[in-house]
Amino acid sequence: MRVILFGATGMVGQGVLRECVLDPDVSAVLAVVRRAGSAQQSEKVRESVTDNFHDFSAMESEFAGYDVCFFCLGVSSVGMKEAAYRRVTYDIATAAGRAVSKMNPDMTLVHVSAAGADSSERGWAMWARVKGETENAMLRMPFKSAYVFRPGMIVPMHGIQSKTRAYRVIYGGLRPVLPLLLRFLPKYVTTTEQIGRAMLAVAKRGFPKPVLESADIAGL
Repeated sequence: MRVILFGATGMVGQGVLRECVLDPDVSAVLAVVRRAGSAQQSEKVRESVTDNFHDFSAMESEFAGYDVCFFCLGVSSVGMKEAAYRRVTYDIATAAGRAVSKMNPDMTLVHVSAAGADSSERGWAMWARVKGETENAMLRMPFKSAYVFRPGMIVPMHGIQSKTRAYRVIYGGLRPVLPLLLRFLPKYVTTTEQIGRAMLAVAKRGFPKPVLESADIAGL
């Protein structure tokens, strides 16, 4: 299985990349990044560097011949206006989706969103509307199959850290009780390891529904 990964340097993307490297069924990973050398290094991993995440047309040929696209790129909406948040959430995701689906019509997409995303696109919360609109757009794209992951709180594992200082503090405080949280609150808490393994499982075997909540992720 050959994988294209967007967001390989983020917290979730690092976890997904780690699981791809460890999985014997994954033969190659193309990590689309802004800076060379920023993704985990492995003989399986090749980086494709671009400074324009809103237009991938110049690199479409690099996307040919892959089986799966994992889209893990995302930012916090804190302090952002709707137009700016939409530009880095909806616009980048749909640009990536158009480029990779054009080159791989038999590809499977797994898109990481967030718990609480508003698929009606009409709710009061700006971030939830934009996330829901992005989900809907990605699910409509001409992939062989497409899935959306809606994790709740994500705890990083294996030395992975969030780029947001406040999140690092929160996750550090939760680590001693993480086993209990995962056992008793699977609807709300997951880990980067669980997400990576669940995305690979869905890519290989599919899932009965296109949108997976945190409890679905924990059950895979």
